[in-house]
Amino acid sequence: MTAAATEAPLVELRGVVKEFPGARRGDSPHRAVDGVDLSVERGEIFAIIGYSGAGKSTLVRLVNALEPVTSGSVVVDGVDVTALSEKGLRELRLGIGMVFQQFNLMDSRTVWGNLAFPLTVAGVAKAEQQRRISELLHFVGLADKAHAHVSDLSGGQKQRVGIARALATNPRLLLADEATSALDPDTTRDVLDLLARVNRELGITVLLITHEMDAVRRIAHRVAVMEAGKVVETGAVLDVFADPQHDVTRRFVGTVVDDLPAPDVVAALRERHPGRFVRLAFRSTSVRQSEAFAAFLRHGVEFELVYGGIEEIRGSSFGNLTLALTGDDAAVDAALAEITPVVAWTEVA
Repeated sequence: MTAAATEAPLVELRGVVKEFPGARRGDSPHRAVDGVDLSVERGEIFAIIGYSGAGKSTLVRLVNALEPVTSGSVVVDGVDVTALSEKGLRELRLGIGMVFQQFNLMDSRTVWGNLAFPLTVAGVAKAEQQRRISELLHFVGLADKAHAHVSDLSGGQKQRVGIARALATNPRLLLADEATSALDPDTTRDVLDLLARVNRELGITVLLITHEMDAVRRIAHRVAVMEAGKVVETGAVLDVFADPQHDVTRRFVGTVVDDLPAPDVVAALRERHPGRFVRLAFRSTSVRQSEAFAAFLRHGVEFELVYGGIEEIRGSSFGNLTLALTGDDAAVDAALAEITPVVAWTEVA
């Protein structure tokens, strides 16, 4: 994270509630966002993840006031969004870029024309428009597509145009709402890497809305997990991946990180591997794997890796390894007791 610790957050949500009318007359309102408190620091990539209907896309629309809050406050760069006039909102939105899942480009215009549109709306002079558009196209790697029509572009190229358009007015904040959901895995990685460049090289704060935990792992500094309109867990990405606290977080993390094998997997593994099954949870701040394995050897305990792996996030590693331990029960107990102060372990039933 590049923001100075003394600076106020770029985005602050306090007690934010958003309700929509019930589907039918007489129905109770639907609470899409339910009492959310959240801070996004300047210069970070902050991810909000949740399953469909969790409220994450509604939340991002409250940040740029595309939807009004029912109650609570939304402060962006020191300005209370809920108190702004329509003119004030237009000025605020010039400092907020938006990247959409379905690109939201104008098919009737060229790539150049799509980038010129927000600059024209902002009142930027033609000469400055030319300079800025050329700069943006080089930044996103599409200088050779300046005069191509949007309909002739691939999905990844369209999203690069979408990112360039969102950057046109030099925003302080970039909102990316499911920006990779319509893309294949290789293109997704390219777009995520581009968003990371936007943050790293331009210093723009990115608020990433996604249901893909791999996107969070790849580029985010911090993450908030939403369920049923509430934020149920938040923290540094490494901390959340290494030690998820909420059931929905564990389900998300489980899509990209091996934890405890499922009971049917354990049963199949036991048919092939004798011994006691133990899961070791390694963290970058704890003992190295070799030191734990050395403890088993000192006590005459044989071990075999049967499940799990090691992951890395922003230079820090963590992982969960399930081992089959073979040896005298007392020796196994002694080895586990030796590593207990530095390695969290769980007996696999």
